[in-house]
Amino acid sequence: MSRREMDRREFIRKAAVLAAGAAVPGFLASCFRDSRGNPAKGRIPIGVQLYSVRDDCEKDFPGTMAAVAKAGYAGIEYAGYYGRSASDLRKMQDDRGLKCCGSHIGLDQLSPENLNATMDFHATIGNRFLVVPWMDEKYRKDKAAWLDAARMYNEVAEKVKARGFTVGYHAHAQEFEKYDGEVGWDILAGAVNPGFCMQMDTGNCLSGGGDPVAHLKRHPGKALTVHLKDYSNTVKDPLLGEGDVKWNEVFGVCETTGGTQWYIVEQEGYRFPPVECVAKCLENLRKMGK
Repeated sequence: MSRREMDRREFIRKAAVLAAGAAVPGFLASCFRDSRGNPAKGRIPIGVQLYSVRDDCEKDFPGTMAAVAKAGYAGIEYAGYYGRSASDLRKMQDDRGLKCCGSHIGLDQLSPENLNATMDFHATIGNRFLVVPWMDEKYRKDKAAWLDAARMYNEVAEKVKARGFTVGYHAHAQEFEKYDGEVGWDILAGAVNPGFCMQMDTGNCLSGGGDPVAHLKRHPGKALTVHLKDYSNTVKDPLLGEGDVKWNEVFGVCETTGGTQWYIVEQEGYRFPPVECVAKCLENLRKMGK
């Protein structure tokens, strides 16, 4: 496990504890929105994973949310709630014209004893995508463990479906290792039922030796939300568009067979202040026609 992945696991753990207790210029952004401020018809809306600006969120959560809205993002995906109640979060979103395009939650929040409270919380903030960002080794030790995880997810997905929720799993580098001769990501994706969100992370996939385009093609209709992150062997902390991801091919799959409903930018390394990084990533996406 890399240092960055260890840090992310610890961040999710701390965020769960907190939850329990509780720029692109306007002209450029307007070019891609209708008269009511929504993404133009036919375009996949673009959100940002707030883990990208986690330090800023810890210092000034409302101000950071306002900053990503000003940059032109249509939505936010949570990775912790900084002690805010669901009603507070919803007001912060609504006041800034942001939609919730997902949340990374601990697997324990989908347990039988927590599931109803989890659904109530996410119904309030307007979130439909309950995405698990990490599983313990017991679910990843061999093919049988991956299949056990798929059965678990299918059971939970069936329970939450009536209330309009979608369960998902997020890609890290380990998901592209082979288990009993098969790639873990493909084992899980092949065993979960239609409607499950296999949240591809393009940069994590490449860093783990996978090909995001090939994996997206292999599992049509399951890339309901996709993390857009670049990766490079030569550029340190590349912004989106500066690395090795074949973006035109990624977009081609997402916008045809992928079933993608949200693009979600995630930036984990910084050559500029974090908010500036995610703003530049969105600028680069706009230059690509997104």
